[in-house]
Amino acid sequence: MLLVSSEELISSQAQELRRGTVVLACLSLLKEPQYGYALLETLNDAGVAVDGNTLYPLLRRLEKQGLLTSEWNTDESRPRKFYRVSPEGSLVRAGLVREWRDLVASISRLTKEKH
Repeated sequence: MLLVSSEELISSQAQELRRGTVVLACLSLLKEPQYGYALLETLNDAGVAVDGNTLYPLLRRLEKQGLLTSEWNTDESRPRKFYRVSPEGSLVRAGLVREWRDLVASISRLTKEKH
């Protein structure tokens, strides 16, 4: 007897698939400086579903790892912390893009229907 529906299983497994892709998406988008909320909107608009409780700790972790740099902009009434990919982050992004492309090609081969 199934305790969880197929739709729930698909949703939960899809979330696992997406989890690792958020790092690559952030490193790709932050070639140009962005503040957290704008990045969150850009990711969601692009179909990379992520919420603030996931994104903000991720940005802090990537900065601590040296993959992002940040600076505060206090020109407007509300100070905002802008993030940008570091030179090391650019190298890591390039490596992750290669890994992503290899993985997509492998999964495509594995899931290709036999004709």
